[in-house]
Amino acid sequence: MTVHGVERRALAVPVLLLLVAERPDHGYELVQRMEAFGWPMTESAHVYRLLRGMEHDGVVASSWRASATGPARREYEITPKGAMELALWFMRLGELHSTLHVFLERYAQLECADVVRRPGADRPERPERRRTWP
Repeated sequence: MTVHGVERRALAVPVLLLLVAERPDHGYELVQRMEAFGWPMTESAHVYRLLRGMEHDGVVASSWRASATGPARREYEITPKGAMELALWFMRLGELHSTLHVFLERYAQLECADVVRRPGADRPERPERRRTWP
């Protein structure tokens, strides 16, 4: 899913790892829980593909659990390898958060933060530089 040019699918794996670390759950519930992260209409097929890949990689494990309201469901839980992977995501995303925070603060301080203004519109023209070769 692309929102204003930002590819959120790149964050689906760490989000799923976090959700199963919070509590084991089955795919449909995980899809619904992803709404809190800004995915209101997540494609369930995409989530199930990711979960199968994550299980193949050993970061989640699944087992069939009986359901009081219907057929048994495959429930996913995080593995020790997955917990380590989640910790790495935490560090990477923390670094990205810091960078984004600085960017957003600096952009907000610009006098030209007006989206209508063209970049360089109020700047005096610079004389063109000529390259001189030694």
